[in-house]
Amino acid sequence: MGVLETAKLLDEQLYSRQLYVLDLPAMQKIQGAKVLLSGLQGLGAEVAKNLVLMGVGSLTLHDPHPTCWSDLAAQFFLSEKDLKKSRAEASQEPLAKLNGAVQVCVHTGDITEELLLDFQVVVLTASKLKEQLEVGALCHKLKICFLVADTRGLVGQLFCDFGEDFTVQDPTEAEPLTAAIQHISQGSPGILTLRKEADARYFHDGDLVTFSGIEGMVELNGCEPRPIHVQEDGTLEIGNTAIFSPYLRGGAVTEVKRSKTVSHKPLDVALLQPRVVAQGSEEAHRARCLHQAFRALHEFQSLHGRLPQPWDPADAEKVVGLARSLEPLKGTEGEPLEELLDEALVQTVALSSAGGLSPMAAMLGAVAAQEVLKAISRKFMPLDQWLYFDALDCLPEDGEPLPTPEDCAPRCCRYDGQIAVFGAGFQEKLSRQHYLLVGAGAIGCELLKGFALIGLGAGDSGGVTVADMDHIERSNLSRQFLFRTQDIGRPKAEVAAEATRRLNSHLQVTPLTHPLDPTTEHIYEDNFFSHVDGVAAALDSFQA
Repeated sequence: MGVLETAKLLDEQLYSRQLYVLDLPAMQKIQGAKVLLSGLQGLGAEVAKNLVLMGVGSLTLHDPHPTCWSDLAAQFFLSEKDLKKSRAEASQEPLAKLNGAVQVCVHTGDITEELLLDFQVVVLTASKLKEQLEVGALCHKLKICFLVADTRGLVGQLFCDFGEDFTVQDPTEAEPLTAAIQHISQGSPGILTLRKEADARYFHDGDLVTFSGIEGMVELNGCEPRPIHVQEDGTLEIGNTAIFSPYLRGGAVTEVKRSKTVSHKPLDVALLQPRVVAQGSEEAHRARCLHQAFRALHEFQSLHGRLPQPWDPADAEKVVGLARSLEPLKGTEGEPLEELLDEALVQTVALSSAGGLSPMAAMLGAVAAQEVLKAISRKFMPLDQWLYFDALDCLPEDGEPLPTPEDCAPRCCRYDGQIAVFGAGFQEKLSRQHYLLVGAGAIGCELLKGFALIGLGAGDSGGVTVADMDHIERSNLSRQFLFRTQDIGRPKAEVAAEATRRLNSHLQVTPLTHPLDPTTEHIYEDNFFSHVDGVAAALDSFQA
């Protein structure tokens, strides 16, 4: 189901950085995987971009809706010339150019059970709750990994359903723990003492271990994995060693990685019994209030055929009322959750929910793509099951004036999605900024993409300078979004500046290929920095 039959030769130079984390078998699974992505607004574009760069076998795009002005604030594959064109069809060609080894297709019909059978993973973005429930139920029945990702202004939501018995073959990123042996007793159980420099606290009861390099008690070398019990004094019980030869010296005990089985609830159940990713009770309560805010926004959209108008207090109050009337949430065991709804939080979410922001799409799109890789490779533990992220602290603080409906009304311009959150006055301030970006590698490319989309320095009196002395290598292409095969060997700063101007022709971008060190103080001197409003460091070394 959903696996490409034609084996591909892995381009180890292109994916060299990924192989450090994912290993060869996982990358081969990714190369054979088929993914369906529905929804090609800003968030969907981020998910698609990441999956293509990381080398999935096939990505099918689904979004028949026409491009509109508000899409351009976060959807970097679209431009003014794509207005009224299907988002999916307009995004296909630029996506395919990112990685020639990935098949990028477009599906124009409905999402049916027959269609779903061809995929391992299905991702919905910017979708209505009715569609989420219908597709989610089919995916759960068919044992297809299912994700929902969404952003509403300054709030993001991610949901994962990988089925009731999803096996994670490599749950942790860490290498297997190995420790040097001081002594092993003969007995039942045998007691293993670690050398002083080793620390038994990293072992846990029930861990499986094996042994190597032991002299004397050679029966343990290469034996079947044995469960251990960690004692209070730091020694390890390792099972019966009474009939083994006496221990002499040396050897190491090594943890054996074990697979884990994850059980996820389908969306219809998880909506009312949400398991949220959170650290501490306060964060969990906030996440559940954001969960209710999203449910209320879905209800508002169903009733009115639209999201709340930007910064319209009447619409926001309707969303709060809908949140109050929702069926109460339950705990993981089905018990009622008796906690107060943070109505002020729900109201703030509603006021800015019509906006679409590039930074929010970039953050959530990266996490969603990572979860897709977990689903395909079965490496690392998936989310369990809801993740909420918000950047509401970007809004004016207490006592400062909030944006107004008039200031946030659409202007039929590429920044409409951002103006809906922060207002046209703020957009004008952004356009006048002068920024220096140091480094045009993976982080630098993402920042330049973000600068282009938010319009930083895009006014007549603004600008961005990008400084990087390096040249493009093939290994850069799998994660440095602005570069293509034909750019190999060229200066990163120059290519990045050209690519950024293609994303937003109004952006003033100046490339510099000189290093920032004492030899270039005549270039980066006081007069240079006196014209800079901010510096963004996208560097990958302590020295830099």
